Amino acid sequence: MGETVLVVDDEERIRSSLKGILSDEGFRVLDTGRAPAVMDIVERERPRLVLLDVWMPDIDGIELLRRIKETAPQTEVIMISGHGNINSAVAATKLGAADFIEKPFSVDGLLGSIERALAPGTDTASTPAENGAITVNGRTPAAAATRRSMPQRTIKRSIVIGGQGLHTGLKTGVILYPAQAGSGIAFTPLSGDVMAPARVQSVTDTGYNTTLANGAYMVRTVEHLMSALHGLGITNLLVKTDREIPALDGSAQEFCRLLADAGVQEQAARVEPLCVRHPIVIGKEKEGGEYIRVEPADRLIIDYTLMYPAPIGVQRVHFELNRPEDYVREIAPARTFGFLAEMRKLSEMGLANGGRLDNVILVDDEKVVNTTLRFPDEFARHKILDLIGDLYLVGRPIVAHITASKTGHSDNLALVKRLLQAA
Repeated sequence: MGETVLVVDDEERIRSSLKGILSDEGFRVLDTGRAPAVMDIVERERPRLVLLDVWMPDIDGIELLRRIKETAPQTEVIMISGHGNINSAVAATKLGAADFIEKPFSVDGLLGSIERALAPGTDTASTPAENGAITVNGRTPAAAATRRSMPQRTIKRSIVIGGQGLHTGLKTGVILYPAQAGSGIAFTPLSGDVMAPARVQSVTDTGYNTTLANGAYMVRTVEHLMSALHGLGITNLLVKTDREIPALDGSAQEFCRLLADAGVQEQAARVEPLCVRHPIVIGKEKEGGEYIRVEPADRLIIDYTLMYPAPIGVQRVHFELNRPEDYVREIAPARTFGFLAEMRKLSEMGLANGGRLDNVILVDDEKVVNTTLRFPDEFARHKILDLIGDLYLVGRPIVAHITASKTGHSDNLALVKRLLQAA
């Protein structure tokens, strides 16, 4: 007989349906519609997994989750809700829920959630990295992607991140879940029935941010998170969120810290980096205009030139990704920026509604008006941050020497498409 699953829902038809589905999959299924009976069943039967409705009479589902994790911490719990939101999902994940899915859910979505929850090796306890170092299986990785294949990687435990969307201005959150080897990076709503893979084919907008979509599901401003994942070499991850990734402080620094605290887990499978074999040019390099040139190299190397009017001026940055620590130290802290006049224009377009004094570097005609720069060339470094994030939409690490001047998201995505055509 298979592993034991306990279904907790006050609707008998839901319990009956889930019992039939899970029994067909080989599980031993117990069920109850009475919240007070849950802890007795958990202590007596020690189920491997509990499917728990958020809205239970007598005892709230979130409180039941807390009790289950205190009594049987090895029991995985998937929360189910008919009208959940990202805040409920964040609260449940903080208490130890393996996943949070919305009704109505598909059979495939449910079984995928169960498979992730019961997958071995994705719930390993982790300890924060020392001195900002990124550790993998308890050690610091020797190098970033080179011409040779590298182990696929995920995170050791789930991560909860809350904040405000830069463009929507709405309170938002994101939950990062470990994912099995070969899964890649994918974005999904709470229902889990729709996936927007982190691939260039999912991109629907590159105006002031990179937006991914699949059908009606859309998520804005993925580039800073994608940049952190590329810089740290994380290849497999499930990202649950609504509408927009939190802006945090406008950089990738906090994403890197949270990923390091969760721990990075090497997996048995390997990934082959995309290695550039012939030069490619996007744009008007010979005319001195906006362009990106990519050439063969043995690691990711970026030379970026930024040209803006004063007070920013001309900034040039050379960056080599040899180790994740290089990215964390030199690129991740660089914040997004904007001119005051441009912010007013974006507001009229319904964008940058979440721009605040603490998550955007604001510049007027004479100076930076709201903060002290973290680097003298922070503006160019942030352009590299965005470029590294957009490049990861090829679906694997990049090995190339990239020279870019005056470029943005649309140029980055044009390069990604050419790289995939040439691969």
